[in-house]
Amino acid sequence: MKKSIVALSVLVAALFTTQAVLAQDKTRAEVKKEAASAVKAGEVGKGPSAGPGADATSVKNRAEVKKDAAAAEKAGTIEKGPSPGPGAAANSVKARAEVKKEAASAVKAGAVGKGPDVKK
Repeated sequence: MKKSIVALSVLVAALFTTQAVLAQDKTRAEVKKEAASAVKAGEVGKGPSAGPGADATSVKNRAEVKKDAAAAEKAGTIEKGPSPGPGAAANSVKARAEVKKEAASAVKAGAVGKGPDVKK
């Protein structure tokens, strides 16, 4: 029994290692040679990759960007100061008391539910 389990485990290990060896179609030397020729041709940079989006550099320098921003601000197309954060909503034009009064009248008219009725 023990010999058959050992033989079976050796067979399974041999099967997996054979698949790994057959999956490799190039040797390490061939891959290094291809990489060196790609670097020499300028297709890839030498050394570690900077990652995706690393080449997203601006075509304008800082002075040009500041000049464009000042011109847009002067024209009134943008507001002065820092931009609002993501998800920042516009402020309401109504006062809090006005909104509360409208909500109370809507509840009284039955347009919206109040309390546990809201979830029904």
